[in-house]
Amino acid sequence: MIDKEIMMEHFDRLNTVGIKKEEAFAVAYEAERSRDFAPMIGSITIGLSSGTSGNRGIFLVSPQERRAWAGTILAKMLPKSLLHKERISFFLRANSNLYSSVSSKWIQFWFYDLLTPVEEHIKRLNEQSPGIVVAPPSMLRILAEAKRSGQLRIKPQKVISVVEVLDKLDQQIIETHFEQRIHQVYQCTEGLLACTCPYGTLHINENIVVVEKEYLDRMLGRFTPIVTDFSRRAQPIIRYRLNDVLTERAAPCPCGSPFLALEAIEGRCDDIFYFYRLADNRLLPIFPDFISRAIITASDEVSEYVAVQHAPDRLEISLRFKDGGTGSEWVEQKITQAITDLSVKMGCKPTVIHFHLLQNEIIRNDNGYERPEEMKKLRRVERRFQLESEQDPFL
Repeated sequence: MIDKEIMMEHFDRLNTVGIKKEEAFAVAYEAERSRDFAPMIGSITIGLSSGTSGNRGIFLVSPQERRAWAGTILAKMLPKSLLHKERISFFLRANSNLYSSVSSKWIQFWFYDLLTPVEEHIKRLNEQSPGIVVAPPSMLRILAEAKRSGQLRIKPQKVISVVEVLDKLDQQIIETHFEQRIHQVYQCTEGLLACTCPYGTLHINENIVVVEKEYLDRMLGRFTPIVTDFSRRAQPIIRYRLNDVLTERAAPCPCGSPFLALEAIEGRCDDIFYFYRLADNRLLPIFPDFISRAIITASDEVSEYVAVQHAPDRLEISLRFKDGGTGSEWVEQKITQAITDLSVKMGCKPTVIHFHLLQNEIIRNDNGYERPEEMKKLRRVERRFQLESEQDPFL
């Protein structure tokens, strides 16, 4: 079994097209600097992952793999057949020959650079009127608010969330303002892993990848995926362990697909919280979904939140309230009680919780709209302390 660190350490040996890691990074970093993502090494597309798992990764894609990827994504995500013309607006930190490979005489593909001011995006969207909008949830939140205010006038047939974990609070607001179910594509450096069906359920693409489950909690269906992708040749992906926490769906999906259905992508293993157990003071894992639910069920007035665990007994929760509200003591009390109840149920010591108003705004309504402060994946639940190896219950 390998992971990103091992793959990057042995990059030169593990790719089959003779590309050196230094050469690949040089091309990728220059593309990031110049915002020109067309250059390749020979016929091989070079991509750079966003690096939110702690180290950046390089992926290599051959022309055959680009065509296969385009065929898969179009077959699974187009609302109609290939014989219908489609206009796709794609918001990403970086473009790639991989993404532009979906363009054809029937498919218009427009790349929207996340570094561009949002006001320009809104103007361009109104002019192009795309039928499909693909973007991270943080950008979809901004577009949803612009749509609510009347600045954004598009009516896409399909809205697709990518890159970041789709939080339930964000999903509800995006679906409300776009007046439709939001779909998801679960893709990373390691491949196109899952797409939503017409019912909105994420299904692993088991026609192209094998996912072994390393269970974190078998009863709750939470696992870390170990991926083997039989379609990747330039950079083979064989028993590659991701750092994500997935929850399998207990009930069959109404769509009838035999592919593994997911209830949720909860985030990364690095963002599992840990509380001290009462019995022996050992650390017990608390999955991100429990923290999210405690916060978003406290009050309908909460419009944004970020929960950061600085230590097993210290938690910081930043909140933003609808219509510019300055907060409510009773909401904080309800959240505190919900997390305390969770601690008691799990047999853990209560944690100290500090509350703040969310300062680093994701959406600003007074002078227009702004993108996230930093071009990184949005993380609603984040752990900022490292476990010692002897403390980790999963080792």
